[in-house]
Amino acid sequence: MSRTTGRRISILVVEDDPGDLGLIRTNVRLAGLRQIGDKDPVVWASSLADGIAAVAASRPDVVLLDLSLPDSAGLATVETMRAAAPDVPIIVLTGQDDHQLAEAALQAGAQDYLVKDQLFQHDALGRAIRHALVRQRLESRLRLFEAALSSVANGIVITDVSSAIEWANPAFTRITGFELAEAIGRNPGEILNSGKQDARFYEAMWQTILAGQIWSGELVNRRKDGSLFDEALTISPVTGSDGRIQHFVAIKQDISERKAIEERVQHLAHHDQLTDLPNRILLTDRLFQSLAQARRERGTLAVMFLDLDNFKPVNDTLGHDVGDLLLKEVALRLRACAPRDSDTVARLGGDEFVILLAQIDKAGDAVVVAAKVLAAIGRPFAIGPHRIEISTSIGIAVYPQHGEDVNRLLKNADTAMYHAKKAGRGCYRFFRELAETADA
Repeated sequence: MSRTTGRRISILVVEDDPGDLGLIRTNVRLAGLRQIGDKDPVVWASSLADGIAAVAASRPDVVLLDLSLPDSAGLATVETMRAAAPDVPIIVLTGQDDHQLAEAALQAGAQDYLVKDQLFQHDALGRAIRHALVRQRLESRLRLFEAALSSVANGIVITDVSSAIEWANPAFTRITGFELAEAIGRNPGEILNSGKQDARFYEAMWQTILAGQIWSGELVNRRKDGSLFDEALTISPVTGSDGRIQHFVAIKQDISERKAIEERVQHLAHHDQLTDLPNRILLTDRLFQSLAQARRERGTLAVMFLDLDNFKPVNDTLGHDVGDLLLKEVALRLRACAPRDSDTVARLGGDEFVILLAQIDKAGDAVVVAAKVLAAIGRPFAIGPHRIEISTSIGIAVYPQHGEDVNRLLKNADTAMYHAKKAGRGCYRFFRELAETADA
């Protein structure tokens, strides 16, 4: 049995000297390398051409190659054999004890370099063959791992301890736009930084991985072309036998499409599908937050409840398609009447709208907006061939006079709106005016 793995092996010897061939056979036998059945493990070729043919025919486990052959000499011999047998370990056998030639042969693709008159020393040939076979298996596994890493959809990056990129798979290039040659030696945090994460984000990340722990999170990075993308990132520290961190492995997943879908779903859940205005859910949330801020800052806000006057006849006479187009135009005009970022224009359904003025100094500020709304809605609408004239009734409730919670403010603004309709439509009423009238 072989002192390598016990499996039978085939050795191709490319050597034109029969005497040297006999020496090699003796060494192989003494090394205990196992035969294939009753066959000699050594296959002989006396020229490079015959050796290449034998590689194709017998698929040897290892090639012992002389550098001086009838049809080839020197490093070209190694290069030609390497091209013919890219996955087979090559051991150079030569009579030239030349360190420079040995180094050049290894660079050309040989795994080892032996001088013939030293073959009997300390089982030199046997050790070289066994070591070559072990290295070949390890290299085969490494090639398999690299092929697997190269085929995955996620980007994989390996950096040294200073975060300089040493290797990245094709998915990294596909995601970021950076070719491997461009990325080698560079810090991914520098070439991909979008500026969307602050210093504290990166400080927390580094604190985790330098402590030897895995860090996972989401961030926004920048591609080579300048475009931004959402990324799910996992960074794992790799330690040596002494426990010190030697490398970092980062797995990068482009989640831009997923984030876009999530954002779209969230948008649809919180916005009216017809007008794209915030719906009741989002309005309630914003009103709740605005009330919290107003309480902290002892501020004032106003809720304006709007209902279009004579909208039903539009649907009944012109059809719902025209009615929908009219509602879209109404939404655009209302947005223009409350342009501040802190304001919210929402559609509750049908022809009911709400305007939240989150930050006002006094109740009179709501009157200014109400006047703009009445004027805007009062202008004729051109919907296709139709000229449509409508108006709106507005009810106003002011925090804290007319309510201190979401439900009370919306209810009181709604009540004030009905009194605006009773007052003749196309006007506004404050909830407090209703209270004063009732008291009188």
